[in-house]
Amino acid sequence: MRALYDSKSKTLADRGMKALFSQQARLQSWLTVEAALALSQAEAGLIPQQAADNIAANCTLDRIDMAEIDRLLGEIGHGFVPVLKVLTRACDPESGKYVHYGVTTQNIQQTAQLYLAAQFQRILNGFIDDILHHLAVMAREHQTTLMAGRTHGKHALPITWGYKASVWIDELFHAQERMQEAEKRVFTVMMGGAVGAFHTTGAIGREVQDCVARRLGMHSMRIPSRNSRVFRAEYITLLTLLATTLHKMAEEVYQTSGEEFAEVSEAFSKGTVGSSTMPQKVNPKLAKGIIANAQKLYAVLTSSLYACPRPFEADSSAYFLFDTNLQESMELMAEIVMRAEELTRTLVIHPQRMRENVSLTQGLINSENIMMKLAAALGKDAAHELVYSLAMRSTHEGVNYADLLRAEPALCTRFTAAEIDALLDPGNYTGLCAVLAQEMADEVFARKA
Repeated sequence: MRALYDSKSKTLADRGMKALFSQQARLQSWLTVEAALALSQAEAGLIPQQAADNIAANCTLDRIDMAEIDRLLGEIGHGFVPVLKVLTRACDPESGKYVHYGVTTQNIQQTAQLYLAAQFQRILNGFIDDILHHLAVMAREHQTTLMAGRTHGKHALPITWGYKASVWIDELFHAQERMQEAEKRVFTVMMGGAVGAFHTTGAIGREVQDCVARRLGMHSMRIPSRNSRVFRAEYITLLTLLATTLHKMAEEVYQTSGEEFAEVSEAFSKGTVGSSTMPQKVNPKLAKGIIANAQKLYAVLTSSLYACPRPFEADSSAYFLFDTNLQESMELMAEIVMRAEELTRTLVIHPQRMRENVSLTQGLINSENIMMKLAAALGKDAAHELVYSLAMRSTHEGVNYADLLRAEPALCTRFTAAEIDALLDPGNYTGLCAVLAQEMADEVFARKA
């Protein structure tokens, strides 16, 4: 399973995320961890400092014979041993004795992948910060832009576009907080050896692992068991939860940009073609790319959960699955967040159409407002029954709602015609939408300051 790379804007920029997914980055991350291991072992007195310095000096791609790695891979059939052999040969004979000392393949490869994941997370955080900024601008500028709030696909109560943006802001704040809190569990170094109990190094091995973590800017696993998989599943889960919010935003754009709604639209760039056969088409390309990649990401999480319970101290099937799934989840999230940043930065809002849509039912959307005004005199249940009967007559008999309200004794004896018109105006019944929108916008700008 790979990310969907179609339906792209012409201006998407990945800010270096995709370079982290390359084979070169993968191999260099292995070498980076091997260098950190050797230098940490020397610091702990486990290997000679001169050997560690020589190993570290050779842990760069320009010192590695890639052709020889490919040849050995075909001969040995192990994905990591050829790298170790070539690295050992690149070192001087004495130093080469200490390459990959006291650890196992998964220690290096898993640590290296999480090292790349930590770099990916830093870039991802930048994207989320920018998305939050764009949403805050929307929330502030459209805190009173009236639109129909919808539940179950139908008009519910009037809201504002700024309020809608504030909901997304709040969810993204939570996504950031969850990811930050999980870093100590997710971006971890594992150097415990074949089963994770430091058999070859003993107590000094724990010092080495802590030192490697410091050198790499990561955290040290308390129990570096190769059987521990939930923290990688946790990170994929966190990416998935983030994706659900960005997916929801995209769904709103995808649906309300249709001609029947026409409340928002993706920014149009001259020359963009929506269809090979329908010349008029201007499709929601960014939104549909977010939706498709998010749906693929959900499937990655499911298979990761199945792999978590595999038994014993290590299991290659679970390891291979997580190796692939972690990479795929980051690839998919990269595609999602790039589109989300551009979508929120360039989205076009159509306030006039929103106003027209919220007025489609000629005031029916304000029925709760009328009911609550009557509830003080009639009681909630009686008020609900009365307004319900009037609303159903208007809906199913095609009678103007305002006329029905003006003719109803329970209303016309308590409110003037002008007051009834005011009760029906959606702009007079938006609750705290504008306040909440401004509060969330202010919080974004305050956090950025």
